[in-house]
Amino acid sequence: MTVRRVRTRALVASGAALAATAALTLTATGSADARTLDAGSTTVGPAGHSFAATLNGSASFQAGSVTVTCSVSSSQPGNGNNQIPAAPGNTNPSGPVASPINPPTYSNCSTSMPGVSASIATSGTWGVSMQNGSPVTATLTVPTGGLVLQTSGIATCTVTAAPSGPASFAATFTNGAPSQITVTDAVVPVTVTGGMGCPTSATSSTFNAVYDVTDTTDSSQQITVGS
Repeated sequence: MTVRRVRTRALVASGAALAATAALTLTATGSADARTLDAGSTTVGPAGHSFAATLNGSASFQAGSVTVTCSVSSSQPGNGNNQIPAAPGNTNPSGPVASPINPPTYSNCSTSMPGVSASIATSGTWGVSMQNGSPVTATLTVPTGGLVLQTSGIATCTVTAAPSGPASFAATFTNGAPSQITVTDAVVPVTVTGGMGCPTSATSSTFNAVYDVTDTTDSSQQITVGS
């Protein structure tokens, strides 16, 4: 599955719900740490600005012995998503700042299996929450069934991410020009169906990607996370 973390305005209420979901999911999987339990102040800026996340390099999804690599991916603003909350909602004195985001699209995908092609469809409202710290962290949330990877050719397989409920995974956020979200070996629950050659015993997929995060309201500014 198609990551490189980062619409809260349904917003502050919706963002708070996403942050809570992420924290609960991380706790359930045993990935919660001191940052979740004793988070410091976070401010994401510029307040009220929209942002895009565009793949830098390639994104890879590995389930069992099969790896799918995509070279094009982005999440673009629209429908009130991909937007930093307006002040004062862009500051949380004791935790992360969250935003709903549009599902990233993926194209130009290939597989590690000769004679097998792949495509990825995404849906629903995804989420990203930012927590200031050292490093700055991002939590990405995939809604139930929000990413479906299909292969065709010698092996016809369907890989569904977050099959039983929303799933969250951690990434890092780096301030810069542009800022970046980096996903490294994130584990996402999946189900795999299909015939011969499909990794039907796999229950998780490992995701790697780097996304450039840019300000689409004012291209001269950068999306930043601080205290």
